[in-house]
Amino acid sequence: MFCCAHDQAAAAVFSRLAFWYRQRYRWLGLERTQRQLVVGLAKFGYQDARLLEIGCGVGWLHQWLLRHGAASAVGVDLSPRMLAEAEALARTYRLERRVRYLGGDFLDLADRIEAADIVLLDKVICCYPDATALLRQAIAKAERAVALTYPRRHRLNRLLHGGLNRLLAWLGSDFRTYLHDPAVVERLFLEREWEKRFEAKTVSWLTQVFVQVKVSGTRRG
Repeated sequence: MFCCAHDQAAAAVFSRLAFWYRQRYRWLGLERTQRQLVVGLAKFGYQDARLLEIGCGVGWLHQWLLRHGAASAVGVDLSPRMLAEAEALARTYRLERRVRYLGGDFLDLADRIEAADIVLLDKVICCYPDATALLRQAIAKAERAVALTYPRRHRLNRLLHGGLNRLLAWLGSDFRTYLHDPAVVERLFLEREWEKRFEAKTVSWLTQVFVQVKVSGTRRG
């Protein structure tokens, strides 16, 4: 169920890209930011972990982690076509018994989703107008760690996202992208006594892994 015009527009945009996203992964593998997330999670440990990926797309990231030691996963996405591609990819790797997919806005579905060891948000909060609400609910569902990537807030990204949003408006789409303040993002975790364990950057993206302090003190390495 879609809560608003933005959700409907986002689902439409990403449904058009779903096939190409799967083909890109088939030929090129994980994106650089996703490889950074894997490095950050490896420092903390994801073996036998239960995963929840919000905005899971075609399933690249959580399925890679399942193939390399994670136990199970739930994937949530607005786009039905993205989820169809994720299910097909899961069958390719014989992961269908270890992963479950839900379509819709995560905030609408949260009550139906159990807590997970690790919550993943790869390039998600930049597609969501209320990042604070999304992150609060994501943190509430995470028992050990939250790993996310989102755009860095600098002039180049402002120009790129501004241009993209003008194009989307010209095309008649209600979907928009957002540059959320990393200081606000980090404060949401720090206020809940989480610590930033890992950070990496590309020209455009910021990759971070946060862990609960009580977990951080007992699961190093």
